[in-house]
Amino acid sequence: MKAIWNDTIIAESDETVVVENNHYFPAESIKKEYFKTSETHTTCPWKGQAHYYTLVVGGKQNPDAAWYYPEVSPLAKSIKGYVAFWNGVTVEK
Repeated sequence: MKAIWNDTIIAESDETVVVENNHYFPAESIKKEYFKTSETHTTCPWKGQAHYYTLVVGGKQNPDAAWYYPEVSPLAKSIKGYVAFWNGVTVEK
């Protein structure tokens, strides 16, 4: 699977985990040069507290377009540290 934003592959892996129709990519599969830590946090009742990244590609920013759970509930252990996308990021084979 590939995550693409602004015509650039920002993550690529054959080992994504699908939860609630979102592909979660292993942390080592993201291209870190495009990810900037965000101060945004949200809470999912069954997964835990999500942390966000802002994507920066080709001089354009996509605020909070990627998220991950550094700590998860026992129900979500398969996605601990994995990164998912939304807000215009395309995920495809």
